[in-house]
Amino acid sequence: MTLSPEHAIHFGPYRVYPGQRLVMEADQPLRLGRRAMDILLILLAQAGSLVSKQYLIAEVWPNSVVEDINLRVHMAALRKALGDGQAGQRYIITVAQRGYSFVAPYSLEQVEQHPEAEGPEPSGHNLPIRRTRMIGRQTLVDSLVTQLARYRFITLIGPGGIGKTTVALRVAEQMIGRYRDGIRLLDLAPINDPLMIATHLATLLDVSLHDAEPMSSLAAVLRERQMLLVIDNCEHLIDSVAVLCESILRGAPQVHILTTSRESLRAEGEFVQRLESLDCPPPIAVLDRVQALTFSALQLFVERAMASHDSFELTDDELPLAIEICRRLDGIPLAIELAAAQVGSLGLSGLLAQLQGSFRLLTQGCQSALGRHQTLRATLDWSFELLSPCEQTCLRRLSVFRGGFTLESAAAVIVGEHISPCEVFGSITQLVAKSLLNVEVGDEEVFYRLLDITRSYALEKLDQANDLPGTRVRHAERCLALMHQAQTDWELIPTGRWIERYARSLEDIRSALDWGLNAQGPHAVAIRLAATSTPLWQELSLLKEHGVYVRKALALLDASPEPCPHLKMTLKLALGSSCYHTQGGTAETIEAFVSARLLAKHCNDMAGQLRAVSGHMAVNLSCGNYQMALEQSQLFDRLGLDGDAVLSLSTHRLRVLALHFAGNQKLALLNAEQVIQRMAQSGHLNRFTHGFGVQYDQSVAALTILARILWIQGQPEKAWRTARQALDIAIQINHGTSICYTLALAGCPIAHYNGDTRTARELLRLLLEQAQKHSVLLFYTWAQHYAQVIDRAQTPPVPQPGAGLIKEIMVTLDTAFVDDALLQRADTGSAGWSTAEILRAGADALLADDCPLKTDAAEAVLMRALNVAKHQGALAWELRSATSLAQLWQRQGRHQQAYELLAPIYSRFTEGFATPDLSTVRRLLDELHGQLHA
Repeated sequence: MTLSPEHAIHFGPYRVYPGQRLVMEADQPLRLGRRAMDILLILLAQAGSLVSKQYLIAEVWPNSVVEDINLRVHMAALRKALGDGQAGQRYIITVAQRGYSFVAPYSLEQVEQHPEAEGPEPSGHNLPIRRTRMIGRQTLVDSLVTQLARYRFITLIGPGGIGKTTVALRVAEQMIGRYRDGIRLLDLAPINDPLMIATHLATLLDVSLHDAEPMSSLAAVLRERQMLLVIDNCEHLIDSVAVLCESILRGAPQVHILTTSRESLRAEGEFVQRLESLDCPPPIAVLDRVQALTFSALQLFVERAMASHDSFELTDDELPLAIEICRRLDGIPLAIELAAAQVGSLGLSGLLAQLQGSFRLLTQGCQSALGRHQTLRATLDWSFELLSPCEQTCLRRLSVFRGGFTLESAAAVIVGEHISPCEVFGSITQLVAKSLLNVEVGDEEVFYRLLDITRSYALEKLDQANDLPGTRVRHAERCLALMHQAQTDWELIPTGRWIERYARSLEDIRSALDWGLNAQGPHAVAIRLAATSTPLWQELSLLKEHGVYVRKALALLDASPEPCPHLKMTLKLALGSSCYHTQGGTAETIEAFVSARLLAKHCNDMAGQLRAVSGHMAVNLSCGNYQMALEQSQLFDRLGLDGDAVLSLSTHRLRVLALHFAGNQKLALLNAEQVIQRMAQSGHLNRFTHGFGVQYDQSVAALTILARILWIQGQPEKAWRTARQALDIAIQINHGTSICYTLALAGCPIAHYNGDTRTARELLRLLLEQAQKHSVLLFYTWAQHYAQVIDRAQTPPVPQPGAGLIKEIMVTLDTAFVDDALLQRADTGSAGWSTAEILRAGADALLADDCPLKTDAAEAVLMRALNVAKHQGALAWELRSATSLAQLWQRQGRHQQAYELLAPIYSRFTEGFATPDLSTVRRLLDELHGQLHA
């Protein structure tokens, strides 16, 4: 058939709208992956005909070479999502060795009003694409949707495998669009440390926490939000989850919470809903097949049996066998799925016989939670015993993965004693076929995952087999290999794709580091992993957390008989970056970079020396040691890196920084423009240049400093456009520390300088939010100081800035922040870029006393400030100094002298006439002109 945007295709409970690539089940959208949707539309277009595997692969993956397994996996995901086989309904059949065919009856319907497709809504929800069709729970789901509004906090309880997660996700799916601030799912299965719950939730919510009181911080940031939180798999962290939920309920009245657990949380305000088993046909009733298939347990069994064995069909003769199987499994969904997966190899009679033998010790018909737990445990035991020895080993070893993993990662962890590489693929395929391993089909890659209950079971088996330590070592080694690959790819592929590919490894890396850096762990692998994973922590702006692991790794490395100098250098560089952002220019920060440089020199590693020097240089700049930073930038030439285009570009950019802050704005601008031109021509993809120094995006950092230079040189409009461009790039790549950097150094100050109060406040709020979220204490402190000028009414008092760059920036924002220490720095020339402004602020303080002697002294200071600004090429500071001096001369009646001083400087400006500084000068010149001609 021809798929037309004007028609919807109706089959089973679904309507497909081809023009919108939308599948509706009743009034709810069925969210399919992109590849699965492609396959469905191709099969519908040729409904009733055979579509070859080769044709499907060519259409769905036109630009890639893929194996048949990719198609099979995506096809299985599509069938499972549609519930292919439910109540005996078949939608897609496999023609052995040839292809697939859509065989269900369908009709075409004219579309008058298209339903709204669920658009890309990043803040809407993070629910996974539905992998299986829910059976037998819709009435409960509808009830829970209603009850959530009334009770606000509901916990679904029941034994493992009963379907709590499936129900919770279905409830959440039906609530999409009902909460202004969306829905967030937090899966606690991979988390063992109660202290990490709030951290993980904060990450999901894209909010920041105060370390001291994370629970109250969460409640505070959620106070105005209207949203649904779904917290899955709470049973191993009950007490902490209960405290969290109570805190949120009290502090955030519009937040609703849905949790799943094997037992209630016993929390204040909790409404408990127990999930019972699926309905089984009664043992004494004589039912025909149609009647029997109204019972949800049998529906699930038949659907899963058809999914795992294409030719399966439930006959009237075998109906009693299927009913008895469901009854013996107590209607537990996971147990039924595990059993149904064996139908192809055992048949119904063989399957029942196996179950009768395996469950003979259980009291049949026990419907207590303990009985159902025993049933599931027995089913898992039975399923495990049916596996080949190779499959058993594979399942055990896969249990070390916390999250999703690829086939390649699985092989790396499985292959070892008793297992060869060629056996892995077949075993993985069998584990999927037997429902012991789930498949998560993404648009580009296929990932595998163990259900939490299966993972716990397999991990127990792994420990019993005395195979846990060796498997964990291979797991850590696989994480290390992934991070080595990530380092290589970091320079080769776009950032968004890089993060998508490697961020999912974070839970496994945490697991490997937590184990590997403890007393029993494989220290050598874990130490290397702490160093090699630096790009991932950096990209995710998790520098504080990474710093904890780096310190542990360094302590273990120092305790080893022969610590590797190069590895120690790498860790010291990572520690320096972490400390700089979370503490500022402390002794620990400086020691890290100094040690890194000495180690790099010992290793004759020129690039390592450059990274260490550049990191130390960043510390010196933030501490106001501009001359020292300038001298460090001159070291770059002696390191002889001109032959390395990427590193020499970075040294060039850092020279711009040093020149700008040292006060040579003319030379800084010349070099800044050269850097921007070189970056445009280089086309380099690695924006951080090999872990260079303190890590910000290269383009963001270069544009940020250029914006500062432009403003000081008297181009306020161009400076703002450049600062805005830097911020837009930082936001586009969503790199937290780069956002903080450009806001702190350019965005907030320049918006204030230009008199754009509203924008300055917006940017200040963004800086506070990003700096707190990513634990960038350095720039969070800066933001608190800025708030005293930019948003005075909303700002509680904060301590005065101690010293360094932030203190000098504050004087340029408001001369009231001048003090004797700053004046001394200006007198000695240590203040660099801000010298003229500090001197002007000192003169303003002298003039405030209205003393003739002090007035003369102030005039001399202003003349000096004017000369410094001219010498530095700082037209903005020259204008400010000339304005203060002209105002003084105006009060003294020296109108002609004042006019002749100010008018030529004003005439050198070509833009920014609406900014506060230039508006003030224009008014003053008009006054002086009037006074001269009075």
